[in-house]
Amino acid sequence: MNKLNIGVIGAGSISEMHFESYVKQANANLYAVCDLNRQRAEDKAAKYNIENIYTDYHELLANPEIDAVSICTWNNTHAEISIAALRAGKHVLVEKPLCKTVEEALRIQDAVRESGKTLQVGFVRRYDANAQLVKSFIDHDNLGEIYYAKASCIRRLGNPGGWFADSERSGGGPLIDIGVHVIDLCWYMMGRPKPVSVSGNTYNKLGNRANVRNLSFYKAADYDVAHNTVEDMANALIRFENGASLLVDVSFTLHAKKDEIAVKLYGDKGGVEIEPELVFITEMHDTILNVSPQTDAKSINVPQAFQNEINHFIESCQTGSTPISPVEDGVNMMKMLCGIYESAAKGQEIKL
Repeated sequence: MNKLNIGVIGAGSISEMHFESYVKQANANLYAVCDLNRQRAEDKAAKYNIENIYTDYHELLANPEIDAVSICTWNNTHAEISIAALRAGKHVLVEKPLCKTVEEALRIQDAVRESGKTLQVGFVRRYDANAQLVKSFIDHDNLGEIYYAKASCIRRLGNPGGWFADSERSGGGPLIDIGVHVIDLCWYMMGRPKPVSVSGNTYNKLGNRANVRNLSFYKAADYDVAHNTVEDMANALIRFENGASLLVDVSFTLHAKKDEIAVKLYGDKGGVEIEPELVFITEMHDTILNVSPQTDAKSINVPQAFQNEINHFIESCQTGSTPISPVEDGVNMMKMLCGIYESAAKGQEIKL
């Protein structure tokens, strides 16, 4: 098959995982990079030997040589760029979350159907080897009916600031930034049941805690100590049409002893913990067993997960097959995330 010419729109921190993965993809050619900050785009171009540099994504999309794009920009631009790219005849890999609102998500979905092009949502945790291993066990009915799941991603100190802390650009804080990963992983493993209601809470109690010393954390390039309009933490109960439920809590900052991540699923034949360490729980001869599969990594291998994601995107573009994280899943995820924010604002359960 012919190589696909790739344009990367947005040259911030997450784009590095895309660049590194495309470089190692035999059927991809890094052809163009675009960023509002020309120096940043030039730096990526120099590092990855990219010929075409843009500061206006419209100009990049107008280049007929470009086959597909990765969108690695602020969340509030995902919808407009995705729709423009699809209408320009490009395949699209858009970073999570798909966008900021359900209305935007539905417009993107319409554009995908009208264009006939591939759109893959960047739910990168689906592409990790351990996740695919667990999915295989579930698909073979080793755990039975998955009726309950728990997802937790707690940072004690980890508000990146900058656009991450600006609700206008991000759409929210830890729920939409890191919560989306663990919610999606559970939902994917549960078989993507239709969400029917959510009850959620968000808290703005601690701010960005910029006063804390002696403990470092990742800061966005545009970190501004004075600006923070997102929640500190969020929790929610999501109910599904098949009777299953998902409990989640996430934070950018919390008076917690340590950072924690946990992804646990419970079925009527067995259970599994994907994070913090892959373990299956089962029963044999009237005895409960904790089974640790022998794998290369006990937790997610982030670089390899991104590589798998990019490989899958290229294959989907070339074959026309539907990616395992299609636009429809992005729409449902926005329904859940936006429902949680609405529930928190109104103080009541929201029917989806």
